[in-house]
Amino acid sequence: MFGYVRPVLDRLDEGQRELYQGAYCGLCHALGERHGWLARFTLQYDFTFLAILLAAGEQGDRPSCRRCPAHPWRKPRACLAGKRLYDAADESIILFYHKLSDDVSDHGLITGLPYRVVRRLFRRAYRRAAQAQPGFDRQVREGLARLGRMEEERSPELDRAADAFAGILACAASVYPADSPEGRSLGELLYHVGRWIYLMDAWDDLDEDRKRGRYNPLDARFEGRAREERAYLETTAVHSLRLAGSAANLMELGHWTPIVENILYLGLPAVQRAVLDGQWKEMRQTRRKPHERSL
Repeated sequence: MFGYVRPVLDRLDEGQRELYQGAYCGLCHALGERHGWLARFTLQYDFTFLAILLAAGEQGDRPSCRRCPAHPWRKPRACLAGKRLYDAADESIILFYHKLSDDVSDHGLITGLPYRVVRRLFRRAYRRAAQAQPGFDRQVREGLARLGRMEEERSPELDRAADAFAGILACAASVYPADSPEGRSLGELLYHVGRWIYLMDAWDDLDEDRKRGRYNPLDARFEGRAREERAYLETTAVHSLRLAGSAANLMELGHWTPIVENILYLGLPAVQRAVLDGQWKEMRQTRRKPHERSL
């Protein structure tokens, strides 16, 4: 969705980097198998994190050696496989499609044309994913409708807006029974990561939203003085990350533990510093793939 959720690869050992790469590639293959080759282009770090969290709850990883369709000359790589990867692929497509719809709403007739074209290309994949995950799709649509109403009202209630978005991401835990310990812990983790993503995105888009006259929850909350309230934003964002870490500590993550901890305790704080310092857009333009040693 946004690309904020990524590890610091230099702080993982070789085996852990290979494991992360296996999840990244495994999700790519799952997207292709479930929704066609075009779906592979939706692959992002955020969705890889989701795939890891879902796969961690599955009894036993089932890696398979697969050749990368983008680099067919390379040796086959051990890729994560299993039902949870397909769940992650379906949920990724649903979230991606609804993000496209939000982009269409945020742009005018001409500037929004590319988003309309891409959304149309993904309509069949979205319908297939929504059919496989109807409950998740319904919850996402309801959450976005709630968020949309607050945006139309230009609501100054930052916490309510962040809660609406966070609840959308937390719905990804619906692959587990609602009353299961795994589902509750995963839902809490995704909720607080989702809240953090919303706050970072609001800060990152502040200048563009002002220029285009769009609603920004930070500017609405602080009446146009959001840049002066960096300390507040930093404090509440760090609080969300701490709560996400606490939820992760309640989960049985197995050999995924060091990767999840790397993302929560190193990757997200590093991204937060870059966003708040105004360096994130430049970093995104030069970002590298998981097999390269970089943030």
